[in-house]
Amino acid sequence: MNIYVGNLSRSTTEEETRKLFEPYCEVDSVDLITDRYSGEFRGFGFVGMGDKGAREAIVALNMKEVGDRNITVNEAKPRVRT
Repeated sequence: MNIYVGNLSRSTTEEETRKLFEPYCEVDSVDLITDRYSGEFRGFGFVGMGDKGAREAIVALNMKEVGDRNITVNEAKPRVRT
């Protein structure tokens, strides 16, 4: 399952994000989104992991305070192209 993680601090690293989700299931991938022009982290990303662990992580981590911010965690929606 692919999980959306939003409202992350701009200083968040892939390693910190991985460690946040690892207690729920093995993390397959972490993709933090950067601005294509400046290369700066945009404050959100995606975590890939097994379905059961992903559902547990969503329930446990949504609106959890991480680095003075309440993060948003939910199932990623497929990207709609127009």
